[in-house]
Amino acid sequence: MSQLRRKPNLSDESLPHDVVFDILTRLPVKSLIRFRCVSKSWYSTITNPIFITTHLNHNLNQPKSLLSNTHDNNSHNGFLLYKSSDKELCTLVYNSDCTFTEVSRFQIPFLASSVVDYCNGMFFLYSFFSPTNAVYLWNPFIQKFKMIDVMHFRPFTVEYLETVAFGFAYHCQNSDFKILRIVSYEGLGDEKAPPPDAEVYTLSTDSWRTVELSVESVPNIGSIFAVLPNSCVFLNGALHFVAYTWGNDDDNFILSFDVNDEIFREIRLPENYLDEFYSKFDHHVHQLVVFKGMLALVVLGPAENVDEDEDEINTDICLIWVMREYGIVESWTKTNVLFDWVLTFFGCTNSGEFLIQTFDSRLVSIDSESLKVNNLRIQTTPWLAYTADLMENLVLLDQHNEAETPLSPERNHGETSDTSNCYSL
Repeated sequence: MSQLRRKPNLSDESLPHDVVFDILTRLPVKSLIRFRCVSKSWYSTITNPIFITTHLNHNLNQPKSLLSNTHDNNSHNGFLLYKSSDKELCTLVYNSDCTFTEVSRFQIPFLASSVVDYCNGMFFLYSFFSPTNAVYLWNPFIQKFKMIDVMHFRPFTVEYLETVAFGFAYHCQNSDFKILRIVSYEGLGDEKAPPPDAEVYTLSTDSWRTVELSVESVPNIGSIFAVLPNSCVFLNGALHFVAYTWGNDDDNFILSFDVNDEIFREIRLPENYLDEFYSKFDHHVHQLVVFKGMLALVVLGPAENVDEDEDEINTDICLIWVMREYGIVESWTKTNVLFDWVLTFFGCTNSGEFLIQTFDSRLVSIDSESLKVNNLRIQTTPWLAYTADLMENLVLLDQHNEAETPLSPERNHGETSDTSNCYSL
């Protein structure tokens, strides 16, 4: 009987710990999940918060994410993320020939959930069935999620309505994920509403902190009655929202929040940006997007030349303004007038294609220069986002799943990321 072959020694006795640590930070998530079972030492290293952060920052500093490296960088235009049903989230490679290749399909682990935002491989969700008014951070690549309780700023009252807006970002300087929550109030009748409240959640401390909305940094803070929930974009280290004010829509502005110094600031919208819209209409749709690395404003509404004698006429137009120099109000430039069939504006690709849902429920992309329309052939979805690189990370690997009645997340093609403990340490 042949002698059993001895397993290779992969402990720290063979290689210095620093060398093993550095090698592991360069490996893809799927491999690291398996390698936790190599030894107790590797398990301890891979699940350590310092390693998780180092691995994420290493990926962020690469020209392409680890998953993006499995595709020729010249053969695709980034990735589309979209909610295919109430329970599934899909990821597609947007090929250069305007076709798609499915990369992954995950089961969302919460019933009746809404995707709020995506950042560096992490999804921020809200579940309508949560009895504790909670929100969630979800890492589908390792099947981990974290429930975050949200408290009311003020006791419930019938004197005013609340509008809640969220922002989600990664703070590179502190290597930390942050959630911004803004609650604005609209008085009913003659009741005067209080000014907006705001707080920030940081993942590293697992806690909320109140942040001040001061008149010094935001002179028009007292005139806000709603900060739009679906208008947030992250650019130049700051989260940006459209703030609606009392009176004319021309007084609306962009409310920015710097995730580094945690100070709110005010950015003025283009002067007379509503001149081409119907003057008697005061509910224009505002949407902020990132267009070729610049802050841009999309406005939807009826055209000024609407015929009031016509009972039913589709005269909505879509205008796009781009801030060529960030923070310089005078640099706002109107770039394009889109067609009159835009129902929802989801965002832009890095190459400047607009991602749009039409009135007949088609999802299309429109080239910003040629205005060529491409049917994406994706089913109607409540949420769609674009990312240049599909980042995978280990964030939340060191934590237990926390939720009342989660669903079991499953990856397509029978591939699952085994997150069970290999060792009891």
